[in-house]
Amino acid sequence: MRIYLVGFMGSGKSYWGKLWAKKKGCIFIDIDECIEKTEGQSIEMIFEKKGEAYFRQIESSVLRSTMEYDDCIIACGGGTPCFDDNMNWMNSNGTTIFLQSTASQLLQNILLETDKRPLIKNIDQHELLNYIEQKLSERIEYYKMASMTIDTQVLHENSIDNIILHQTY
Repeated sequence: MRIYLVGFMGSGKSYWGKLWAKKKGCIFIDIDECIEKTEGQSIEMIFEKKGEAYFRQIESSVLRSTMEYDDCIIACGGGTPCFDDNMNWMNSNGTTIFLQSTASQLLQNILLETDKRPLIKNIDQHELLNYIEQKLSERIEYYKMASMTIDTQVLHENSIDNIILHQTY
């Protein structure tokens, strides 16, 4: 069982992924954390120093390295599905789950974590909501390619049991 969680920043991919992996006794992998560990610097610094193209190349490489794990839940970065045919690759190599949230839900979740998201620290709420709506509209076609879509408002700790029951491996 290899489950890829996709969705916009603030949708809860890391939160739910960690919780479900612990519950199922499997490995949890956060793509962004793996990139930071591999590169020895934050995502923000990678973007700043080496650019988005370099970051996306590393991101795709780290994503594909998850093939070495058979029983895991992987939290992908918000943009991961949108580049380098990553969404098709994930669909071919595991189960993809889109954690769907409204822009206003995402805004509320992101505002709770501004200390963990330096790129948005100095953006006012209205500007941030506009950014979320714009990026979400650009990315939604990729997110919707997931094998499952779950509304984050109905998620709970045992959701993973229902997800696994409905999958064939």
